[in-house]
Amino acid sequence: MMERADSGATSTVKAAAPQWARRRTGRWEGDARGRPAWTRVLAALAVLTAGLLAFHRAVPNSVGRLGSLLEAFLPWLGLVVVVLLGLTMLRRSATALVALLLPVAAWTYLFGALLLPGAEPGAHDLVVVQHNVSDENTDPAGTARALADAEPDLIALEELVSPALPVYEKTLAPDYPYHTVQGTVALWSKHPLTDARLLNIKPQGIAEDWSRGLRTVVHTPHGEIAAYVAHLPSVRVRASGLASSWRDESADLLGKAVAAEKLRTVILLGDLNSTVDDRGLAPLTSRMNVAERGFAFSFPAAFPLARIDQVMARSATVDHIRTLPATGSDHLPVAARITLG
Repeated sequence: MMERADSGATSTVKAAAPQWARRRTGRWEGDARGRPAWTRVLAALAVLTAGLLAFHRAVPNSVGRLGSLLEAFLPWLGLVVVVLLGLTMLRRSATALVALLLPVAAWTYLFGALLLPGAEPGAHDLVVVQHNVSDENTDPAGTARALADAEPDLIALEELVSPALPVYEKTLAPDYPYHTVQGTVALWSKHPLTDARLLNIKPQGIAEDWSRGLRTVVHTPHGEIAAYVAHLPSVRVRASGLASSWRDESADLLGKAVAAEKLRTVILLGDLNSTVDDRGLAPLTSRMNVAERGFAFSFPAAFPLARIDQVMARSATVDHIRTLPATGSDHLPVAARITLG
């Protein structure tokens, strides 16, 4: 009887041991129930995501401008990494976890610095505000007050329509005695403005009246600055891809104007209908500095997905950019601090 009991216990232990062992060995690398396949899939997706982040310029634009479409939402690939991390922990795959280090490193290299706090304000700083106020804005007075509350030196506006112009002029006049309006773009300033003129950035394919650019000189306490305000053509996402040819042509014209500018310091404010990662803005981003800190997603205001409202500078640093509270526009205003010299 004793031998049968011992034999039964031994059999129970022997039967249980393989199941326990399978749980231990399958904890990270999987088992015969399909986990190795999941490991390979997750690792492959991690490597693909890292490749898209690190080599997004290699994605061709020849078909549907897929490269620009990817770059418009490039920071959001970080969410893909988060999802893959969750699946990796669920499947308990060490191989996939190691592979995830690649997209994490790529995303951190591209965007990690934007999460850091900006430098302390300095004596040679300017604060600027950029806002597409929307031609359907029903509260221009409230919008003007909201922008002035940020106490910037310069306020750039786009989609400024004639019926709303007197309201902005009256509301901003006490603190911003200088302004220029060219077509549907404008600049208000605490400092004197001279040499204001219309800037032609109209693509050839647009036949109707279209005035969306200006150039002026701002006489700041720290010297003269050439200020540009621009509203580039809109883009459309269609079944065939991204329709951005007019935007790209206008960006090229604007880039050539900046390159020809004789004043050393240049500030560009505008609704550029693109992110700074989009190669469509290369004529500008190759010549000007972009924000070093802050994401400031500005569009659409109800659920911001991208920052298409930009502040760039030449011979100056855009230290930090942030969004301001929503106005009556479908864009959020952005405010940036610029260090001169």
